[in-house]
Amino acid sequence: MNTTPADEIGSGPLSRLAAAVYRHLVLGVFLAVCGLPTLLLWILLSPEPSNVALFVGALLPAAPALSAALYAQRAWSTEPDLSPARPLLRGLRLNLRDTLSWWVPVLACTTVLAVNVLFADRVAGGEILRPVCVVLMVVLAVWSGHLLVVTSFFSFRARDVLRVGAAEFFLSWKSSLGILSLLVVATATVVLSSEALLLLLGWAFAAALWLVVRPVIADITERFTIHD
Repeated sequence: MNTTPADEIGSGPLSRLAAAVYRHLVLGVFLAVCGLPTLLLWILLSPEPSNVALFVGALLPAAPALSAALYAQRAWSTEPDLSPARPLLRGLRLNLRDTLSWWVPVLACTTVLAVNVLFADRVAGGEILRPVCVVLMVVLAVWSGHLLVVTSFFSFRARDVLRVGAAEFFLSWKSSLGILSLLVVATATVVLSSEALLLLLGWAFAAALWLVVRPVIADITERFTIHD
């Protein structure tokens, strides 16, 4: 006899709790594996300003991994089976190219801004340049959160991805504040503890990000897609 996803999990609260724990355990392992190259590079690199480009470049796997995590979490809510790894891998495969199409330029811009921040005292007007670049990096990071949503769940042209992400930056301002809050927590975790702790808590960060961006998905669907 064939079983449905609901049959696999069961209808009881204990079964559903066990399934949720299992999903997030798989999510944590997935994000840890994806983030391991970044962690190793950060450990091997000496904390010198001249290495800023390498530190930023090491973040290349981050956006594709988070995109897959968002994709999978929505899939789990609609297809609650006991194979949580499949939507993760499917999301990674489907969204990899679209995510990297904006993530690579974002990392390049971040590198330039970070260099300006670190070496601002060596140029005239550096006391003004440094805070401006810091603000721009924050804006770029929050905008990236919206771009992540667009490429994870929608199929827009590349230029439309940028436009929709920029529009949602303001239209979904509560989610923008939520993304900013998560970035602050992630940064504080690295500064006050270690990158390894952030990697171990990646599943919690991804789960919180999913809750924050759900209103963005609904707003994009309402404003920028065609309804029957």
